[in-house]
Amino acid sequence: MAPTSGKKPAPAKKAAKPAKEGGKAKSKGKKTKGTESYKLYIFKVLKQVHPDTGISSKSMAILNSFIVDQFEKIASAAAQLSRVNKKPTLTSREIQTAVRLVLPGELAKHAVSEGTKAVTKFTSA
Repeated sequence: MAPTSGKKPAPAKKAAKPAKEGGKAKSKGKKTKGTESYKLYIFKVLKQVHPDTGISSKSMAILNSFIVDQFEKIASAAAQLSRVNKKPTLTSREIQTAVRLVLPGELAKHAVSEGTKAVTKFTSA
């Protein structure tokens, strides 16, 4: 008998099962959760403002961490306002007040107007 490498022969591959009509084929194995980031949205806004300009990955990472930090500041300020007012629900009013507290001057005014516009568009749709 000839010496073997200790490995078992590879099993023959089975034909893939066709997906059920109206459904998706089930994939076996663990699903990995991707890390959440704002990179795609930063890139989309950049292309709206300057279509011919690119951004390095290091700059993108800095902007992403900046946005995450600002989101956390606004969210914690809104949650604190909700607790102080003894309200169990976080509404757009708390978010708006938190934005006014966290962001400086003119930036807060623009953020509030854009937020109001977004909420109006969402409720009308």
